[in-house]
Amino acid sequence: MAHVVGNTKSLGASERHALERLAAKRLASSEMMTVELARKIAKLSEKIALQIGLLIGRDGTIEYVIVGSKDRIYLPDLGRFRVEAGRLRRLRLVVFAAAGTWELSPVETSAMVFGKERGRKNKRVATQTIEQLPKPPSDLITDLEKLRLDSLLYLTVEEEGGLGPYSLSYLVPEGGSLRNAVAITGGEDLGELLIDFPSFVFDLESQLQKSRPRSVETGKVGAVLVGAYTGSLRDAETSMLELQELARTAGIQILDQIVQRRKSLDPKTVIGKGKVEELVLHCLDLGAELVVIDRELSPGQLRSITNLTELKVIDRSMLILDIFAQRAKSSEGRLQVELAQLRYSLPRLTESDSGLSRLSGGIGGRGPGETKLEIGRRRARDRITDLEKRIDQLAAQRGLRRERRQVRGVPVIAIVGYTNAGKSTLLNALTKGTVFVENKLFATLDPSSRRMRFPNEREVIFVDTVGFIRELPKELVAAFRATLEEVGNADLLLHVVDASDPSMKQQIEIVLETLKGLGFHEKPRSLILNKTDLLSDIERKTLENTTGGLCVSAVTRLGLERLVQTCQEMLLETFRGQDPGRFTEISPGNEYEEGY
Repeated sequence: MAHVVGNTKSLGASERHALERLAAKRLASSEMMTVELARKIAKLSEKIALQIGLLIGRDGTIEYVIVGSKDRIYLPDLGRFRVEAGRLRRLRLVVFAAAGTWELSPVETSAMVFGKERGRKNKRVATQTIEQLPKPPSDLITDLEKLRLDSLLYLTVEEEGGLGPYSLSYLVPEGGSLRNAVAITGGEDLGELLIDFPSFVFDLESQLQKSRPRSVETGKVGAVLVGAYTGSLRDAETSMLELQELARTAGIQILDQIVQRRKSLDPKTVIGKGKVEELVLHCLDLGAELVVIDRELSPGQLRSITNLTELKVIDRSMLILDIFAQRAKSSEGRLQVELAQLRYSLPRLTESDSGLSRLSGGIGGRGPGETKLEIGRRRARDRITDLEKRIDQLAAQRGLRRERRQVRGVPVIAIVGYTNAGKSTLLNALTKGTVFVENKLFATLDPSSRRMRFPNEREVIFVDTVGFIRELPKELVAAFRATLEEVGNADLLLHVVDASDPSMKQQIEIVLETLKGLGFHEKPRSLILNKTDLLSDIERKTLENTTGGLCVSAVTRLGLERLVQTCQEMLLETFRGQDPGRFTEISPGNEYEEGY
């Protein structure tokens, strides 16, 4: 039996009983709505002076009877908005507009009209006329689009409970657009609406599927990227380009991106509630399952946007954490990523799932009880404590290896810089190493070290480190503190920059700010302008003069001899006042060292 929901408290016993009898009705699967049933409901609507709505399944079963106010209908929660791509909800909405709440409006009926003719069903007739029809309220049209209902039949009730004109709305593909259009047709007499409903819906879904502008590749998640900015347009474009690269690295298929300029960000939804509604419809049209916001969302903002969209929503920080989780190979790297994810997600655990609010029972769960949400938070805190202990143990082992290196007097040069600046490629070029290299962000997560003998027969160790990026999650920096200690204990930093990137200056500033935040900004440092094989001779000279950096190319080996000479001179200068004996004696062996 159908659910009777909505504004039922003000009804009398007889009226409630009438609604319950109505809920037990069932239509033939081929009928959209019978005139006989419609007349009965119209009289009931006139009697209670309220709108009545029906949600009907494709088999003719009435799933919900909804009692609204005099001029509005509030639909019950039907679950997630997501339905299979190109498909409809398998529910149609029939609304009876109470007398005095509707009026005729000029409506352009430019869609296909489906009807029965002798011997032929569902002959499609293209029309383009303007008629006086009862136009459904905008909130019902939004429900039709957002919930992807099979159709919306808007029936009007006249004085004395008679049936008035009607309109029928449904989704159709809009030529050359990513959005679906809403088609409206109608007439004076419901009895003239002759539609074989199963064929009608089948034809609609066929059109929607054929018109899909693009599809999500197998094994990938389709996403819409969203950016909201209060600063300059150039900064917004740079940030969105970086978000695109992050999404590509994470294996996400970008279906579209939306950029919004605002005077100030909405404190609840960042982009505003109205824009979120538009975003939902756009994602439904594209078949997107994921929304990626180009900033870090507060727990409240994440909850608000998720509740409004009922899509999977992640922010920039969550995307970066996911990339780290995919790329971490060593046991220490995986531990650090898990720790960062738990620290980030702990304040974002909410009661969005009603099951989380249930009390745990049984043995060990008696007494006041503990909600599932509280259990989840406690387990997360316990796991965080355990991970911190294990990472501290690994950090202690790393410290012992570092002490052995210091006893042997081998200097350490740490290669730092923005992600995808070519740090690993430069390490391979200098040491003839085979560190993994890929043209994606965060290709290196697990730092590697390689030995090298300088021309003066002095030996050093180069350490490749994880790249930095703007708005790097603080949880990730904290989790990788043991790894980043290697930067703090290095004798020299090579700050590698992608000289061919238009955002080079901003990337330099971000790396320097990150080093300052870690307390490593006062270490001896040399600026290395990599990928200069993509620049002209004049551009390279201009860069060296304006930045004071050294132009190199890890791919063509351009400038590597100068780089080695510069490192050698800087180390000699560093140890001249600190430890005159260090870096002046030949260290035995020059084999490559895996790990450190």
